[in-house]
Amino acid sequence: MTTPSSVREAREELVRTHFESEAAQDFDVTMTTMGHPRYELIPTGEVFDGEDQVLGYYLRSRTAFPDQRHDNVRLHHSDTAVIAEFDLLGTHLGELYGMPPTGRDFRCPVVAFFFFDGAEGLKIVCERIYFDSATILRQLGITSAPGG
Repeated sequence: MTTPSSVREAREELVRTHFESEAAQDFDVTMTTMGHPRYELIPTGEVFDGEDQVLGYYLRSRTAFPDQRHDNVRLHHSDTAVIAEFDLLGTHLGELYGMPPTGRDFRCPVVAFFFFDGAEGLKIVCERIYFDSATILRQLGITSAPGG
């Protein structure tokens, strides 16, 4: 099965809107990109399902990293997903999992899968994110993982 180019283009534009609205902390716009808000953070094992949980994740992560943003975004397509490779950046200015802010910056390579509902779906139904949390913790000067 091959996704029509018009669907691929619409999905790519939606993912770009998703990224831009996240960085601008315009979460009302971010929510319009999702048919069902769901985030899966693979390194931490956390799943945020539904608008309330996803908004809670945004508030927590932007408290810790108010300038969180994406750089060097590259998008790839499959029949049911847009795969994004990018660098995630931010400055640790607020509490993170009970750890006080360090004021240090991080840059970490990330791969995110934006899944769509079926071959013609034009709303994100899940964002599954892969990154190396040790890379971030090391740059923040945190020597042990939260709780350990």
